[in-house]
Order: sequence, then C-alpha cells, then structure tokens
Amino acid sequence: MVPNGDDLKKAAAMEALKLVSDGMVLGLGTGSTVRFFLDGLSKMVQNGLKVKGVPTSYETAILGRELGIDIDESYSGELDLDVDGADEADPSGHLIKGGGGALLREKIVAYNSRKVCIIVDQSKFKEKIGKFGIPIEIFEYLHTNTKRNIEKLGAKCTLRKQGAFKTDNGNLILDCDFGLIDKPESLEKSIKKIPGVAEVGLFNGLCHTIIIATGNGVKQIDIEPA
Repeated sequence: MVPNGDDLKKAAAMEALKLVSDGMVLGLGTGSTVRFFLDGLSKMVQNGLKVKGVPTSYETAILGRELGIDIDESYSGELDLDVDGADEADPSGHLIKGGGGALLREKIVAYNSRKVCIIVDQSKFKEKIGKFGIPIEIFEYLHTNTKRNIEKLGAKCTLRKQGAFKTDNGNLILDCDFGLIDKPESLEKSIKKIPGVAEVGLFNGLCHTIIIATGNGVKQIDIEPA
C-alpha cells in the first residue's frame, strides 16, 4: 500500500522526536506536519519528559498547552532544537516557508536555535525551490507601494485573501511568484532591502537537518548552515 500524505507527515515527525532529550528548550513550528510532532511530544511529556516549548504561532501555543506541553512565549535564551515544516526544501537546505502565514515568528525562532530540523514529506522536497511561490510578510501601511516594489524584482504578487488575512503580528501576506529560484540568498537580500517588508519566506543558512518521509522510508539530510 502506498502511504498517504498524513502517514508520511507522521513518519517524518516521529523521526524528529528521536532528536528530543530531557531538559531541552524546543522551538515548536506551525503546520500540519508539526501537529504530528506535537502529538508525539505530548505523549513523551506524559511519560515524564521535561521540556519547554517556544511556539511560532498563536495556533501552536494554544495546541501545545492543550496537549500538556510547557509553553513559554517570552523565552530569552538560545533554544536547543527547533522542529518545523516547510512548503519546499532543497538538498542544500534552502527553504520556502509561510504557507500558513507564520514565517516571521518561525524565522525568529530558527535564528535563535542551536539546531533546526525541518520535517517534510517527499512532495515538499525539490531539487530547486520556487514552484510554491514565496510568501512575504509586509506592513499594511502603503502596502500597494511595497507590492509594486517587490514586483520590480520580477515577481507576480497577490495579496492573500485580498488583504483579509492578517498574521499573528497584524501584518499582510503577499504570495509572490518568482518562478524557480537560482540564487535564493541573493533574492532574499534584495527583497529585504525594500521598506515595508517585515520578513521573507525564504529561509537560507538556517537549516541543519531535513527529515524526508518517502514511500520507501524516512531519510535524513544533514547540512552545515552558512
């Protein structure tokens, strides 16, 4: 039987749980794959594991508390391990994130973690990222100007839900199609130079490990971040 999407997501999440040890401070990502990680982590906590979770969204904070995980939304130190999903990932550890709109907090947590583990099913793992598009969090103030300036870089941008969608930070999301991306680091820098951009859904130089669940089992790619 060919495993379905949820089976693959769960398999990736279960593999990531092997990286968790007692006393860790964990970055807890957002999304459907991370939900399986949180379910598994909850069972480990019930069996005596002591960890603290730093959530990347209100959604994850609420869910974590419901599952009995110790949630700290104001943690000020370095995190031991961040476990999150991605909309796309490539073999070099370049990521596209933000399909759920949590990219700003996800990047803050990843940047402040000693190790970042990305869990995906095989459909999210690409030789070259870009097909999904790049979510970009922007301020509402003069957002039409910000959109126009991003489009000057070669993208077609759409305001998510015509502006009705707001992030946990009260900002808007632009979904931007740049096509397949040859130089993710360069593109991220160019976008972030534009006033009005809060954060870019390109994650470069942050990922240490990618766990990929496939129909033939789970594989792990270890990366040395830039």
